[in-house]
Amino acid sequence: MDNKNVVNNFIWRFAERCGAQAVTLIVSIVLARILTPGDFGTVSLVMVFTTIMQVFVDSGLGTALIQKKDADDLDFSSVFYFNFAVCLILYAVMFMAAPLIAGFYNDTSLILIIRVISLTIIISGVKGIQQSYVSRNMLFKRFFFATLGGTIFSAFLGIGMAYAGCGVWSIVAQQLSNTAIDTLILWVTVKWRPKKLFSWKRLKGLLSYGWKLLISSLLDTVYNNLRNLIIGKIYTSADLAFYNQGDKFPKVIVTNINASIDSVLLPSMAGEQDHRDRVKSMTRRAIKTSTYIMAPLMMGLMFCAEPVVKLLLTDKWLPCVPYLRIFCFTYMFWPIHTANLNAIKAMGRSDLFLKLEIVKKIMGLTLLLLTMRISVMAMAYSLIVSGICSQVINSWPNWKLLNYNYFEQLRDILPSIIIALIMGIIVYFVGFLRLPTIVILLIQVLTGAAIYIGVSALLHLEEFEYLFEMVKSFLKR
Repeated sequence: MDNKNVVNNFIWRFAERCGAQAVTLIVSIVLARILTPGDFGTVSLVMVFTTIMQVFVDSGLGTALIQKKDADDLDFSSVFYFNFAVCLILYAVMFMAAPLIAGFYNDTSLILIIRVISLTIIISGVKGIQQSYVSRNMLFKRFFFATLGGTIFSAFLGIGMAYAGCGVWSIVAQQLSNTAIDTLILWVTVKWRPKKLFSWKRLKGLLSYGWKLLISSLLDTVYNNLRNLIIGKIYTSADLAFYNQGDKFPKVIVTNINASIDSVLLPSMAGEQDHRDRVKSMTRRAIKTSTYIMAPLMMGLMFCAEPVVKLLLTDKWLPCVPYLRIFCFTYMFWPIHTANLNAIKAMGRSDLFLKLEIVKKIMGLTLLLLTMRISVMAMAYSLIVSGICSQVINSWPNWKLLNYNYFEQLRDILPSIIIALIMGIIVYFVGFLRLPTIVILLIQVLTGAAIYIGVSALLHLEEFEYLFEMVKSFLKR
């Protein structure tokens, strides 16, 4: 694949993610100031179930279409009809299960909320294959307009309803309208349409690769949301809201960077799957570049957590600060996870992918069972332990497949981590200045950026120079 094309698509994807997440973040901040932690906790609980169902929407078939070298209209159309049928069944399941879920949590108000917000499953069934088509053909400019359009429309709707006193329904409306508008724009701008074609043979072939990714994704999603289910049952909706709010800020950053790189990297790697040295080079570049971008953001947010929460969310959300710091540390090493897994997927080793997920989840569940009755904080700390272990597990196959082991990966990211740590410590002490919170944060941001970029330039850090040239090349176009 042409390197300029990869860079161009990465920047479009990154711009899409940054734009959408920036708007989403602003909306969540506004809603958090208007609504109560209990409102957020209720929606967070419901979203667990729809998120799990969303895994089945893809069925691993989207990735299978991207990975397959000669995928054609018959493949895409077969997957489209299959996915849509699955989505209808899934919605029916959620509709009927709503009273049972509400009864389990002793909250009858959940019934209607579940039935309404689950409509996103059907909408996603229409959008899913369009997204795979865009990714396979590297048309990421389309994502930019679709995602941003849906995000902006839903932002106005959600905030308007919150000010009108609609409470939890303002969040529900925001989520549902975001998916609907995103899908509509993507459907209009992407010219591919399902043909009157269907082949069980083709579908089975794609499923032979995709079902392992489906199980892997299902395990991962259930595992990642299990804490929410447990917190919602054992503790209070406010506890759940603080836990999720602590996760939200660092997750926005991680989602932007990783989603941008991964969506471009997977099809690029898949095109080079027969050349292991090129896949290794791409994996290495992804780990180093992602970490270079992510480390200062995570470290800065971790050291400035309290003033950030005070300024953006008000004092009522201060209990989320410890969770925010834990998630910042955990997410800082996320590039090692995602780049290694992308390499495995690109080389068609979905069998290895599934085995890794099973091992990681057994370990994670053990830690969860040991901490769930202690406190929500203990459950959060267990994520640090499981995160470190997962890094080692995810990188293990690539020791043999790519000759790129975990310790080599750590050496690659160490310069970025050290510079980010020095930056974080300095901006932390800036926080002791007796100035208004917004002024302190502004000084911290400017100081942190100057230190990180300055030291990177002084040391001629490879990642810094690579990104500098990439941006310069893009601007020249």
